[in-house]
Amino acid sequence: MFDTLFIGGTVYDGDGGPPVRQDLGVRDGRLAAIGELAGAAARQRLDVAGLAVAPGFIDLHTHSDFTLLVDGRAQSQVHQGVTTEVIGQCGVSCAPLRQRGDTVDLAAGHAPGAAGGRQWRSFGEYLDALSASPLGVNVAAFVGHGTVHRAVLGDALHAGEVEDIARMKRLVEEALDDGAAGLSSGLEYWPGILSSPEHLVPLCEAAAQRGKLYSTHVRNRDRHYDLGFGEAISAARQSGARLQISHMQTKYGAPAYAGEHTLELIAAARRHGMDIAFDVIPHDWNNTSIIAILPKWVREGGTRATLERLKDAAVRQKVKDNPAPMLLIVKAGQWHKVRLLNARANRALIGTDFAEIGRQRGVDPYDAAMDMLIEEGDDAPRLMWATQSFSDREIEMFMRDSACAVISDTAALAPDGALADQLFSLSGYGWAARFLRHYVRERQVLPLSDAIRRITALPASRLGLTDRGRLQVGHWADVTVFNPEQIEARFTVSQPRAYPGGIVHVMVNGKLAMHDGHRTEHHGGRVLREFRA
Repeated sequence: MFDTLFIGGTVYDGDGGPPVRQDLGVRDGRLAAIGELAGAAARQRLDVAGLAVAPGFIDLHTHSDFTLLVDGRAQSQVHQGVTTEVIGQCGVSCAPLRQRGDTVDLAAGHAPGAAGGRQWRSFGEYLDALSASPLGVNVAAFVGHGTVHRAVLGDALHAGEVEDIARMKRLVEEALDDGAAGLSSGLEYWPGILSSPEHLVPLCEAAAQRGKLYSTHVRNRDRHYDLGFGEAISAARQSGARLQISHMQTKYGAPAYAGEHTLELIAAARRHGMDIAFDVIPHDWNNTSIIAILPKWVREGGTRATLERLKDAAVRQKVKDNPAPMLLIVKAGQWHKVRLLNARANRALIGTDFAEIGRQRGVDPYDAAMDMLIEEGDDAPRLMWATQSFSDREIEMFMRDSACAVISDTAALAPDGALADQLFSLSGYGWAARFLRHYVRERQVLPLSDAIRRITALPASRLGLTDRGRLQVGHWADVTVFNPEQIEARFTVSQPRAYPGGIVHVMVNGKLAMHDGHRTEHHGGRVLREFRA
């Protein structure tokens, strides 16, 4: 007797092999049988003839650290077939903290009191708090270098002395031993921007000694792209860590050959025995916090000190004159390619480009952005914009590398409830569907079997998940069933909270989270703490 049978589907095993018409039998949360099972008894039978049956999609790079505590349903992810998220990216995690109940205000979706009174200090305590929440998806968590830095140094304007780095390393080791899947850094962001390789290598060594990944948002992806990627490779080489380069597409301002050169750098490192892979976002929009455009000296002392400085006209002019801001598209004044993505004080402007916002306010768009930061107050770190900074041609080139995974760089959200007003990326409600339609079905960059591998078995193997990411007997029953001819993203710049089409069933640990295209009341996700290199 099976709990659930999937009958007559076209099964993609996740490893990239050719699809096979097979049946799947699920019992006690795991795949119990694969083959000809039409005559077997089951409590629930699902006819999936003509549909693709794949492992549940694994999103290797998300920022749902706090949003899953607020609303664990993960509606925006489950509706597009995601069954596992990997949080704690770009150097930002919800732990460790300096003391229990301390601020986690750099985390996406954070709001005072939104955690329902739950408090933690250590990474293990944070995972315990997350485990106590009903979860629509499985969750693996990286520990963020930026969060560790703040736990040791607060908002100090330096990267730390030898003894500080030693304390950071101990916190990283504690987090990894408590169940963190790896270490991440965000070197374009505060406070990662303060660091250099000598600060990062000891922390990477902690990950290397445990066979876990070092994931990095590199320091620069435009004019100095080669220095940014070279620094990541250098830190991994010195520490012996396995390297995952996050959202590797280069940005507006990089030379046209930057992507090809970056692949050459990686190929050379691989020839010398380094384990390097990378991932891309499946669209040409780059989403980030507006406050990240500010030079590091403006950020000293925390959010309130930053906003007070921005009231000074002389400070504003220095910000505008900064020769090397995080986004050169802003420096170039391409404001029509910059759109407001997330705001509390100015919700009505979400989706509007900054050229128009500047016109409406009668000010320079740069001043409009700084005014809006002040208007957000303590929520300023979560004021976000999206810039059309990436090259679609380069994304396709990167996807042709067999070690390129596809990610969302988003947060798990919902169009209703406590997160209804939140956004983290334009494609948060449809990144996987856009990948499978735009790049696979329409552009034919990859065959469907390999495309599925990029969001299932490949991220599972990078993480060290030995019983997920593939449809194999004994593996956990994380399954996504979709119509490959109908799957499509439906989000737009003006209406980003639109669920995709073509997803039929989604199963998480043997429980149907989606049935016949509709979300169920089941929340079968769990926090993952075991990883093997």
